[in-house]
Amino acid sequence: MGQSNDDQLKEIIVLGAGVVGLSTALKIQAQGAYRVTIVAESFPTDPKSSRYTSHWAGAHHVSHVYNDQRQRKLDQDTFNVLWQLSEPGGTAEGCFLRHSHTEYHGDDFANAEWVRYMPDFRYIENNELRGPAKMGFSFSTVSMNPPVYLNWLLSLFLAKNGTIVRASLQHISQLLERGTSPYTGAQSYRDVDALVVCAGIGARTLGGVEDQDVFPIRGQSVLLRAPWVKFGRAMTEADGTLTYTIPRSNGDVSCGGTTVPNDWYPVPRPETTEDILVRVLQLTPELAPPHTRLDREPTVEDLRPIIVETGCGLRPGRKGGIRLEVGWLDVPSRGKVPVVYNYGHSGYGFLSSWGSADMALDLLESAFKTGAPANVTPASSGVDCPHENPGN
Repeated sequence: MGQSNDDQLKEIIVLGAGVVGLSTALKIQAQGAYRVTIVAESFPTDPKSSRYTSHWAGAHHVSHVYNDQRQRKLDQDTFNVLWQLSEPGGTAEGCFLRHSHTEYHGDDFANAEWVRYMPDFRYIENNELRGPAKMGFSFSTVSMNPPVYLNWLLSLFLAKNGTIVRASLQHISQLLERGTSPYTGAQSYRDVDALVVCAGIGARTLGGVEDQDVFPIRGQSVLLRAPWVKFGRAMTEADGTLTYTIPRSNGDVSCGGTTVPNDWYPVPRPETTEDILVRVLQLTPELAPPHTRLDREPTVEDLRPIIVETGCGLRPGRKGGIRLEVGWLDVPSRGKVPVVYNYGHSGYGFLSSWGSADMALDLLESAFKTGAPANVTPASSGVDCPHENPGN
């Protein structure tokens, strides 16, 4: 039998420890009515690999939601949290860099009204355009150093009495009979009151979810050591090619990128690295060390000595966009247990993490309040996030 729980805290398990899972766990934990455990196969403390995509994010807050009103809210709510966290002198300041960012468009792009909430927003003049750009706009934003920020989130969760368990699940039902005890060896356990699935690309194969609308969008990047670059740029060309440079607080600059659907290749391709270096140098020649630019144009050879690493990640794309909804799972002798789904963010994990966490919490509390419907039917997809624009 499960252990009695006199303090009335409900037992919640969050599956996944990427940026979405960590943010969601913290949001639920902060509500005060829940005991939260994160169960995951990979954590921010692990060595970098393509299995844990959040490590390889750009990662800055530059929204590409166009006319999707719900996604706009997720992104804007997230920006408000990130801007507050990045305040000078704050406890999380070292995870962030506030900087100016300019978007250039060589495609048929009309306006950028959905990002007017960004500080210092303005359309740039024609004489400020670069390369094939037909229009552009700039604003102030925040970038993150993903390994540092992710570990800060994890540390904050643990400091607030959160629990983490490393486990490789075959089916979500494995957590509903005796909680995490099969994976920890604990003799006592608490009944799990709800699951929150933030499994990223794993939602495609995880038993009990097996969402065939989930697919990888492979992204490859190059990290350069260029502390003299304190601004960000991105170029979207007529054929959709996206090039970006994102400065970080530690002096590194993330350079990319690629957005290739259904490409599962797990390590960087050398020829793609070369292509990225050529493109980012055209976009931001200031990446080259200052002494190399004194009396000549910089070349790709000037960038090679400052390469920190190359990497790639598999963004969790999803046909129809982010899945944010509640399902119910039958548990013998207990009835139906709510399962909140929060995955399929493509390259928008950092961009919409806190907004998605807010919505996941609302869904969870609504499920507890109303209980399982008499005839449970599949819910419709909650938020559309066009995967043609997979973020960074």
